[in-house]
Amino acid sequence: MNIEISRLSNGLTIVTDPMAQLESAALGIYVNAGTRNEVKRVMGVSHMLEHMAFKGTERRTARDIAEEIEAVGGFLNAYTSREQTAFHARVLKGDVALAVDILADILTSPTFDQTELERERQVVLQEIGQARDTPDDIVFDYLQSTIYPDQPMGWPILGDDDTVSGFTQSDLRDYMGANYRAQGMLLVASGAVDHASIVRLAEEKLGRLRGGAIPQPLPARWGGGDMRKDDDLEQAHLTFAFPGLKQTDPDFYALQVYTTALGGGMSSRLFQEVREKRGLCYTISAFAQSASDSGIVAIYTGTGAAEAGQIAPVVAGEMEALATAPSEAEIGRAKAQLKSGLLMALEKPSNRAEQIAGQMFSYGRVLSPEELTARLEEVDASAVRRIGETLMRSERPAMTSLGPVGALESYDTFARRFGGAVSMRAAE
Repeated sequence: MNIEISRLSNGLTIVTDPMAQLESAALGIYVNAGTRNEVKRVMGVSHMLEHMAFKGTERRTARDIAEEIEAVGGFLNAYTSREQTAFHARVLKGDVALAVDILADILTSPTFDQTELERERQVVLQEIGQARDTPDDIVFDYLQSTIYPDQPMGWPILGDDDTVSGFTQSDLRDYMGANYRAQGMLLVASGAVDHASIVRLAEEKLGRLRGGAIPQPLPARWGGGDMRKDDDLEQAHLTFAFPGLKQTDPDFYALQVYTTALGGGMSSRLFQEVREKRGLCYTISAFAQSASDSGIVAIYTGTGAAEAGQIAPVVAGEMEALATAPSEAEIGRAKAQLKSGLLMALEKPSNRAEQIAGQMFSYGRVLSPEELTARLEEVDASAVRRIGETLMRSERPAMTSLGPVGALESYDTFARRFGGAVSMRAAE
């Protein structure tokens, strides 16, 4: 990687990652603000703003935006997470200037037209309804609210019916004015790009972005406990979660190896024990999510009503076994999986741009593939065991479940396997 970094006078950071062999480029403007930067009255406004940015500017209608990018064979998209919002484009190398112009236009001159707002409000309400009809999605909203109760980190990214129905043009403008500040934003370009050209375009198109830093969100506070909703579904959707690590924690890569060995593939402990040996489910996985100040280790499975009661003790047993005696072979497999995933992702410019943005927000610099793989290679059995032992001492694990969950063991029973306390609440 031949990374170059520049900063405009307003604080905007530009990062380029040229890939000389490509004929296309991936460009994105990344904003270091998301759901956790909201207040409850406008819960979901980050996501609504992401939608509305494409619905017209002072120079372009929503249709103009769509037609201009597709006329050159490119595409635009965006996403909202709890900590970031991204607006990105993929174009051929001759159309990089157009992509920067459109991305800059939607973020510096959106009109938030009232007619478009009313139309998009209905679209987002439909999106919320679709999420409710997707149990393996909505159970993670339950999990997030159980882990982080009564705080922005626990709110659904989409918002809810009441908040979305109440959004005004002023809400969008106020949120954008407070959180879309140049010092908390990145322009990242990967692929067939030239650094000097991107910087010139940024100065021309984004130089008038408001300067200053984005306000710091409230610190995340772990809650934990149990939320279960007995519903008439074919399967019980179950999640279990434990406090994890923030992105910059020295043990971050040891945690990634641990979760991969626990439930990251077909050779993992949970897949082999729960699916292959016992036949209790079709799918089961473990993963770690890290934020700027907190983290989650989570396990998900979908299983039958009769089998639901057998899952929790097996999960706890496999976690304890991995904490007690991780093998060199499974650690080697986990590291190989993580390394190959990392290196394969680098073959796509859009993946590279997104990875660069995440590292810039977390570390203030770009980590080379060599540094990342070296950090993975440093993980040994003692590090994995240390992670496992810490998780087995979790005082307030989280459980959420949806579907025919009557047979699922009590939270008290599950928490005692980890030294935890009792706390249960019903799903709203």
